[in-house]
Amino acid sequence: MAWMAAAVFFLSASPSYADYDYINISDPFLNKIPIAVPVFKGMAGLPEEKVVARESSDFMSASLEFTGYFKMIDRAAFLEDLQQKGIDAPDLNFKNWTDIGAELLITGGVFIKGDDLVMEFRLFDTYKAELLLGKRYAGKIKDQEKIVLRFCSEIIYRLTGRRGVFDSSIAFVSTTSGNKEIFICDFNGRNPRQITRTRALALSPAWSPDGSSIAYTSYKSGRPTIVIRNLTKDREEVISHKGVNITPRWVPGTNLIAATLSFEGDEDIYLLTCSGRIEKRLTNSWGIDVSPSFSSDGKRMAFVSKRSGTPQIYVKDLETGDVKRLTYDGNYNTEPAWSPVGDEIAYSGMKGGGIDIYVIRVFDGRLMQLTQNTGNNESPAWAPDGSLIAFSSTRTGKSRIFVMTASGTDQRPLLELSGEQSAPAWSTQGLEN
Repeated sequence: MAWMAAAVFFLSASPSYADYDYINISDPFLNKIPIAVPVFKGMAGLPEEKVVARESSDFMSASLEFTGYFKMIDRAAFLEDLQQKGIDAPDLNFKNWTDIGAELLITGGVFIKGDDLVMEFRLFDTYKAELLLGKRYAGKIKDQEKIVLRFCSEIIYRLTGRRGVFDSSIAFVSTTSGNKEIFICDFNGRNPRQITRTRALALSPAWSPDGSSIAYTSYKSGRPTIVIRNLTKDREEVISHKGVNITPRWVPGTNLIAATLSFEGDEDIYLLTCSGRIEKRLTNSWGIDVSPSFSSDGKRMAFVSKRSGTPQIYVKDLETGDVKRLTYDGNYNTEPAWSPVGDEIAYSGMKGGGIDIYVIRVFDGRLMQLTQNTGNNESPAWAPDGSLIAFSSTRTGKSRIFVMTASGTDQRPLLELSGEQSAPAWSTQGLEN
């Protein structure tokens, strides 16, 4: 990336993540790893180094805690002051860290010269007194958060074999401006910004696989059309067929979009190019078919259909054409979101008057309810590594975006904005701001 002059790997005698697996990302009973993140050290003792060191250590703690994998050890419990010591293994007394329950320890050093910034980070296993990961990064002072997130990604990859969420963004619908418009924010809810200014309904945002564009349903013309907004080039493409054009979703790894159209009378799902050319009709039934969502290999499609009389989720094998009904529990199951890393589908379902988030396994129909007794919970969206789910909830009154682990734990609000927020969509990667 242009902002980083160097990222150098150093001093790792540990085996690869596959041989040293701390975190089973699919474990619904995951125990959080106690981790200590002391304030990083200003290596030359400059006042500006101390400011960056504290800000960066706080930001790293918050970012790692966001994942749901870690229990952060309170710094008031620390028995060792790294400001008076070094950041390398020979400088550390690992017993001081195991005595307070820390299984992992992160140390960091900050070097500043003018506007240039060099940051070193180390991840240690305290019980083995072993260095797991070390990196040195160079950039500018303004890049400190990007550098921290880069190391956070390395930590998650080291512990899980997946890159995590730190380079992703979330799109959502918000009424902050007085109308339903599309907004985006960073993975952790920071830096929210408005993307559309249609002064009309803008709904159902969906990210392109490369993270450069968002497709959404727009009512700017008075009827629903699909707009593809290229965020890097700041331009739009409009898809408008006769009738409705709604619920766009990209096919993974392609420039093709699936969406519901009604130009032939019934509302069915079609495969489209980004210019709007119809490639293929994907569903053909008397009931309304909407909300496509694809398996990670793009070979199967989940969707909502009323062909059985009530909205239920179906799965179609796009190679064989076989269609099977997936949901049978309840009379209202919608908004399927296929996990990017497995055969699980999150969806919104209504039972007993309330709407909640469920996850169902495609191959055996095993069902897990993730929310309950907390208002209406809708529009689940998976993080790119499958570890978290964003969703909208009315549990605090107005609709807000919340996030939870894939097993339903650690449910918390993502961000606070005026108006209401709904329909989150998680990108596979982020954008340069």
